[in-house]
Amino acid sequence: MKRVIILALSLTVIVHLSCRSDHRNVIVFHAGSLSVPMKELKKEFEAENPGITVLLESSGSIEAARKISDLGKPCDIMASADYMVIGNILMPDFAEFNVRFASNEMALVHSEKSRFAGEINAENWPDILLRNGVKYGHSDPEKDHCGYRSQLVWQLAEIHYRKPGLYGRLKKSCPPKNIRPKEVALIALVETGALDYIFLYRSVAVQHGLPFVELPREINLGDPAMAAGYGRASLEITGKKPGEKIVVRGEPMIYGVTMVRNPQNKEDAPRFLSLMLGGRGLEIFKRLGQAPLDPPLCAEPDRLPGELRGLVGALKQ
Repeated sequence: MKRVIILALSLTVIVHLSCRSDHRNVIVFHAGSLSVPMKELKKEFEAENPGITVLLESSGSIEAARKISDLGKPCDIMASADYMVIGNILMPDFAEFNVRFASNEMALVHSEKSRFAGEINAENWPDILLRNGVKYGHSDPEKDHCGYRSQLVWQLAEIHYRKPGLYGRLKKSCPPKNIRPKEVALIALVETGALDYIFLYRSVAVQHGLPFVELPREINLGDPAMAAGYGRASLEITGKKPGEKIVVRGEPMIYGVTMVRNPQNKEDAPRFLSLMLGGRGLEIFKRLGQAPLDPPLCAEPDRLPGELRGLVGALKQ
């Protein structure tokens, strides 16, 4: 009887290992602001592809890129809230193409219980934030695109509202304890009342049902027609190498995605991208408050995987 049981257990282990050997993963690093749509894409892709698991890893875009470039972490796809992060950090050594697929805009997010929530608006928010007792925050500019974009918004606000020194006053009144590595980590602080206001993407506010102040188009980084004006703001952040600095300038907010060089899963990563950049994927982004580019655009169309050739348009230089 013991021999029969041992044999049966051995066969079970062999079958289990055999099944596991057929299983494949697609590893996706993505910006925190893409968490909700990525979960929906994961659900659809796995339903259509039994035996394939999409492993999602959320962080700030800059941090996600550096996991690949500096730490050499295994990855197939990297989706950034700023397409320039892919160009500045990953190309050409770690990625061959950069697809622009969606837009967004900055917003000032709060809760119903936030101080002065009943009177804050698109014109008086700088004065409200600087009132005694009001607490506000943003994500880390060195790790997260949303963090440096919040600083660009402050610089543009100084110009737009004609308030000399406003950028410096906003920085001084926002202590380090109000800054988090990525933007989505700030949401709980607003919901619990630890912070009254946070600078966040409009799409994330919509996805979490949070009220927000719609900032003027002159400063919200969401209007392509305002590109020249946005370019008046700039910020210096850490570059690719230790000690290196790069300058990021204000520009309309465009998200980017790429497949890394030598991906872990060369077969399935392009298929996931084809879902993400195809009609169903773009509809998911639209439904969740993030305007898609239709079609997505790429400056390196000849380097795209075959699965994407009919979905992505060539970006005119």
